[in-house]
Order: sequence, then C-alpha cells, then structure tokens
Amino acid sequence: MKTISFLDVDFSVAPAAHWHEVLLTSDPAAPLRLIVTPNVDHVVRLSEDAGLRAIYAAADYRICDSRILARLGRMRGIKLMTYPGSDMVRDLLADPRSALLPISVTGPDRANFERLCALFPGHRLIHVPAPIMAPGTEAWDTALAAVEASGAALHLLCLGFPKQEQFAADLVRRGAAGGHALCVGAAVDFLTGHQVRAPALMQMAGLEWLHRLASNPGRLWRRYLIEGPKVFALYRKLR
Repeated sequence: MKTISFLDVDFSVAPAAHWHEVLLTSDPAAPLRLIVTPNVDHVVRLSEDAGLRAIYAAADYRICDSRILARLGRMRGIKLMTYPGSDMVRDLLADPRSALLPISVTGPDRANFERLCALFPGHRLIHVPAPIMAPGTEAWDTALAAVEASGAALHLLCLGFPKQEQFAADLVRRGAAGGHALCVGAAVDFLTGHQVRAPALMQMAGLEWLHRLASNPGRLWRRYLIEGPKVFALYRKLR
C-alpha cells in the first residue's frame, strides 16, 4: 500500500485484494483501526470543516470511493485505485473467510438487518440499533457501548456522512473496541435492495450520482447540484 495526496486528502492506494487480506484477518483484540471512504461530497466538506479534516487525517486508511475523483486524479497522472465502500462490503461478505469473523452492523433498522442475515445465513452478524441520534446524547453513547460489547472484528458503520465518521472517531477515542471500523454509508441498503444502486454501466461512467439524484431528488439535489460541483474549484486550485 502507498499513500497519495490529492485534493488535500491522503488516499490509501492498494488493489482490492490487499484490503481483503487486511480486513479478513482482523483481530478483535487489537486496537481499533478506522477506514474512511472519501467521495466528492466528503472532499468538499473536508475543505470547509476542520473537525472533519482532523477525523480523516487520523483515520488509518482513506480509500477512494469516487470514480469522479479517480478521473480527476488521472488528469494529474495520479491513480487512486477506486474501491467504492458498497463494493467492498459486498466483496467482503461474499468471501468465505468473512463467515469466520464476528461482524457488527450499525445503522440499518431491524428489518433491513434481517434481510442482510438472510443473504448471508452462515455469518456471525451482530445488529447494533442506531436510532436517530446526535453526538453526545444518551442514544449515541448506548450505540457506542453496544459496538464495544459486540466483540466484533469488523464494524460496518452505516450512519451516513459525517455522522458515521464522528461515531467512529468516538469509538477510537474510547479505546474499548477492536478490529477494523468501516464507514460505508448505504452499503447494506444496496445489498438488501432497500435502496437500488445505479446500473453497472452508469457506475463505470461515473454517473452513479445522477441515478441517486433521480431516485431521491428532494433529499439529494443540494448535495449533487450545489455542493458537489465545488470539487472542480478545488481541483483548479491545484498547482
């Protein structure tokens, strides 16, 4: 693995097989290591929020989640080796080795979690309820304690950006959880069909954002039409 700085993010660059080996040999007794998956929205927000920048800088790995970022990188001769978090979770759970690991899942409701269990019946999946909650609240602390009590080697944090990153940072700070924590947004929703992912051709063309916008314009229009394009201004500032 190597680290490449691009748009003020130090991306961790390695092939998918490397991440499989790292994650599928996770030790729940080892200190928790954090993986974040920066995309265009994240990079823009990081440029504006020092607190989030600090969380990303402190993460152990930052794996590129965006084909748009990858294309911008290629224009600078940089290869970021994109591995979307949704693909990573799918591939990890499809690997037989993952059935040997306890895996906590924070974010999906009970019904969606049970759909995930039905897809992977041989896995040791542990549900961590995560109602609507804010950092520092009783519900937040209860969810943190549940992740710690799970004893899991992998922790799938599906709370959305930036809540999942803030939650992960608290887990690291508290020091009671082990293994690896992955901030992977809607990955479980896509696996279970709770949300429909863009067709493969749209994904490869870097148009997954358009599919998501069309699927939920009321919630996502600002992210994709107002905030997201700011990445091009950040790119133009590069020397």
